[in-house]
Amino acid sequence: FKTCPGRVLCKLPCSGEKEVDLAVQSAKAAFKVWSQMSGMERCRVMLEAARIIREQREEIATMETINNGKSILEARADIEISWQCLEYYAGLAGSLAGEHIQLPGGSFGYTRREPLGVCVGIGAWNYPFQIACWKAGPALACGNAMVFKPSPFTPISVVRLAEIFTEAGVPKGLFNVVQGGATTGQFLCHHPDVAKISFTGSVPTGTKIMEMAAKGIKPVTLELGGKSPLIIFSDCSLDNAVNGALMANFLTQGEVCCNGTRVFVERKILDTFTKEVVKRTQKIKIGDPLLEDTRMGALINKPHLNRVQGFIKQAKEQGAEVLCGGDLYVPDDPKLKNGYYMQPCVLGNCKDDMTCVKEEIFGPVMSILPFDTEEEVLERANDTKYGLAGGVFTRDIQKAHRVVAALKAGMCFINNYNVSPVELPFGGYKSSGFGRENGRAAIEYYSQLKTVCVEMGDVESVF
Repeated sequence: FKTCPGRVLCKLPCSGEKEVDLAVQSAKAAFKVWSQMSGMERCRVMLEAARIIREQREEIATMETINNGKSILEARADIEISWQCLEYYAGLAGSLAGEHIQLPGGSFGYTRREPLGVCVGIGAWNYPFQIACWKAGPALACGNAMVFKPSPFTPISVVRLAEIFTEAGVPKGLFNVVQGGATTGQFLCHHPDVAKISFTGSVPTGTKIMEMAAKGIKPVTLELGGKSPLIIFSDCSLDNAVNGALMANFLTQGEVCCNGTRVFVERKILDTFTKEVVKRTQKIKIGDPLLEDTRMGALINKPHLNRVQGFIKQAKEQGAEVLCGGDLYVPDDPKLKNGYYMQPCVLGNCKDDMTCVKEEIFGPVMSILPFDTEEEVLERANDTKYGLAGGVFTRDIQKAHRVVAALKAGMCFINNYNVSPVELPFGGYKSSGFGRENGRAAIEYYSQLKTVCVEMGDVESVF
């Protein structure tokens, strides 16, 4: 593998209706075997998959960097989270159980936690391998099969995951990969043998998937967009808050759904905070993502780069001030000259009604907004159609818990940002979707309860 920004890495045929049906039927056959295995048997296979990923993490991280364009440092973290996810759900697989309920007269009832069947996972291009593991982990632990469609912009690394599952010993076809865009996704959503759909991506696409799933009464998990608030109080640790703001805006070139891109700063420290953020942002090393000292790689493709640039242009037209960055970046290395690079951007003089503050940019663009009171900033922070995440930086722990309790968001951070351990549920409120990835909560979305009522005496008939 070599970095080749702006050039075609490979070409894959799109999966049509025939290929999608073959993948689903193959998964359906594998499901019959996998669902009958004990939780401990599934546990051992998933632990083996986690072991393979862990042992090959450097190779897979390199593949992911080339697949996506993010820095190798970040890709390594993604792969660490991926094997940890499979290990976590392997541990839960053997503990999945129902409950016994005592009824009058010696009768009783019990519940069984059963798998759904063939689940569909549709991934995004910002965390291709990690998202696939986030979806496959709970699905397989519960006894399901999965057909996964990665983004057509990042098709490669998920194929390696499918190979790893096969090497680990899952039944043939249990985790299948299909390739393609919206049409392939439609074939998956409409397929009569698909039991559930889990999607990570944009709100408009999530809406369409929900509409398609509704026709088959299929449950869905939607992890969609965000325009999350990051609230910086004057009593914070300033250096830590600056670190948090950078983490909340510039990971993966800003292409992160839960990023805290509306940075509300208490007016008392606005100038000091802004000066330090700009200083640190200007020092971010951009370039070849496979180099150890690179901290920001290239955006996913040219249309997306143009879209992000359009937001910055519009922000300036609406009165925002570009405090640093925002321009295209051409690395010194000639082999990188066609890459989709840009300088990370900090916008000042922002207002709540500006497009850059209201809409998800999905690029390395931070908007800074001043505030004066806690009550005021909470009202402004919640004034959005999104509700994926939110963060607060303060030394006052009572204030911190009070603020996150008031935030209408599914994932909140106190004195940190963009930390997503697999043990904690992840998902949004409002237009940011519903259902949860990770944690024990995900088990609820990949299984169903069956109730059994046992009568120990004679039936008392009213007839």
